[in-house]
Amino acid sequence: MVDSVQVQGEGFAYPVHIAAGLLDDIELWQQASLRDGVLIVSNDVVADLYLARLQQTLQRAGISASSCILPDGEQHKSIANWQLILDQLLTMHANRRSSVIALGGGVIGDLAGFAAACYMRGINVIQVPTTLLAQVDASVGGKTGVNVAQGKNLIGAFHQPGMVVIDTDTLATLPQREYLAGVAEVIKYAMIMDAELCVWLEQHAAAVLRRETAAIEHMIRTSVTHKAAVVAADTREQGRRAVLNYGHSFAHALESQTGYTQWLHGEAVAIGMHLAANFGRSIGCTDQHCVERQLALLKRFGFDLSMPQQLQPQQLAEAMLMDKKADHAGITLVLLRSIGEAVIKPGFELSQLHEFLQHSMAA
Repeated sequence: MVDSVQVQGEGFAYPVHIAAGLLDDIELWQQASLRDGVLIVSNDVVADLYLARLQQTLQRAGISASSCILPDGEQHKSIANWQLILDQLLTMHANRRSSVIALGGGVIGDLAGFAAACYMRGINVIQVPTTLLAQVDASVGGKTGVNVAQGKNLIGAFHQPGMVVIDTDTLATLPQREYLAGVAEVIKYAMIMDAELCVWLEQHAAAVLRRETAAIEHMIRTSVTHKAAVVAADTREQGRRAVLNYGHSFAHALESQTGYTQWLHGEAVAIGMHLAANFGRSIGCTDQHCVERQLALLKRFGFDLSMPQQLQPQQLAEAMLMDKKADHAGITLVLLRSIGEAVIKPGFELSQLHEFLQHSMAA
């Protein structure tokens, strides 16, 4: 049975379908109203596993689809690869009624979504996330973009998908490291808005680690429901939606300063949440119990929260100035007030962050 969550906001509404076997669901794809050309964007790892299967389903539904295969990895979320997708759309003479299907994790979703946002000023994109991280977070909400040397996702657009198709069977081939990177985003939702989810994760950690079907479906549906509610209230991240970036300001700086090769995104977010909690404690916003409980949960799922010795506190702090939430008044951070309650605090100075990072990295 297909479980669906509706995402809607000003000027858009679309379903997020969650079930096993959706790549093979001919009726679902017929309902997508794909016409005038379809381009499936994927990476070389996911394409080997699922591209032919999806193309066969589309063919049985009366839909032909071309493909654009990119290298796997965060370091490939680049302007050059965005251009490759656009070149393929031009080559196939795609028009404003054509569609892009993003088959892969968050990198593919962001790249394909950004290309769809730009081609002829916006064409339809369908997100088909194949990693847990993309299923619980990145595929919903319409954020698209690419990384540049100066920082992560600094070039992009808001472009909502026409549909999100989450086939939970794709997690069967997901490496454990990638799977756990997705769990980090689930932990984020627990920390910022769902104390009951925090308790659930503590009680069901073994089931999550074993990838039990019921546990996976609970994590996905709960996370998507939270994301949908926040997106509906603040589609373009002008206010409350920024709470979803808990841990991400630190994480994005870590990723950019290591060339997007040291960690998977979720692993960097885990470290970022740990740093954010400790920073919150250092300024009297977050209590010790909250810090310790989050730390215990992150360790329960095996996250390594250490940082390479070659990283420099000053450079990390300066990288945070490039964060999209920074402005002339300083750096805005999402901090915990308690488990399940986050606050958005603006105006932190570079010197504050440098001093904190210097102390944290020396400890």
